[in-house]
Amino acid sequence: MPTKIALLSRNPALYSSQRLVEAARQRGCTVRVLDPLRCALKVAPGAFEVRYKGKPLPRFDAVIPRIGHSVTFHGTAVLRHFELMGVATPSTSDAILAARDKLRSHQVLAAEGIDLPVTAFGDSPDDTPALIELVGPAPHVVKLNEGTQGSGVVLAQDEAASRSVIEAFRGLYANFLVQEFVAEAKGADLRCFVVGDEVVAAMQRRAAPGDFRANLHRGGKAVLVRLSEAERDVAIRAARILGLGVAGVDLLRSRRGPLLLEVNSSPGLEGIEAASGVDIAGRILDHVLGQVAARRRRGRASPAVDRD
Repeated sequence: MPTKIALLSRNPALYSSQRLVEAARQRGCTVRVLDPLRCALKVAPGAFEVRYKGKPLPRFDAVIPRIGHSVTFHGTAVLRHFELMGVATPSTSDAILAARDKLRSHQVLAAEGIDLPVTAFGDSPDDTPALIELVGPAPHVVKLNEGTQGSGVVLAQDEAASRSVIEAFRGLYANFLVQEFVAEAKGADLRCFVVGDEVVAAMQRRAAPGDFRANLHRGGKAVLVRLSEAERDVAIRAARILGLGVAGVDLLRSRRGPLLLEVNSSPGLEGIEAASGVDIAGRILDHVLGQVAARRRRGRASPAVDRD
């Protein structure tokens, strides 16, 4: 019987979704793309159920989450429901929620000894001087706590600019972080793609002229890069600490060693597959199929009723 996989994605036409579907079919799996916003959940003791567009779903062996920031609440609720039904997943709903909250993930990772840019958080306007003092001299990076792809990230060149940006974010009632600016990174970061306990590919992203954000969506350029053992270790440890079996871990190279910038729970495949030449979609599927096989060996396959 072929392994049955659900891919949680709002857009099956996206490169990452298409590649994961292709990799699943190449391995003899049946795969179905599910828009999490069209999933209705039944919550009752011993009777968890998911209906899709009003119709019952068959039993799945594994679910691969590709949950965008805008649907985090509903997407993780659906993923959690599959988890409660005994379906394998490379990254749990709790892990995704932890990674989406930059402050929470930084707190958890720093507690485990992962180095990162000095970061400050506060709510009261009266504490703005304290935030700046905690981070140190300008320049500062002020960023939304739940921003994505470089949105909501501002570089303030001096203390007056930092105060102005902080006040603007407060005026929007937004949660934000203030961080030290790592000048020696020179507008470049490292994207380390972790699958399981391995960095399967890495690239260096360099910001477009006039910008300091290296995100490819912001015009950054990507090239293949060789990681140091320390960089590889930080990437693997960060993903493991947060509980992510698939993660894009972003690092900065600094004088004091690799600094963790962010952990992405739904990293895109297009840029890093192009830069590295690695079949990352295939590596993800191999990891998921390994999870399914391990569950079957332990006799822990999904208890949900198969409605095929």
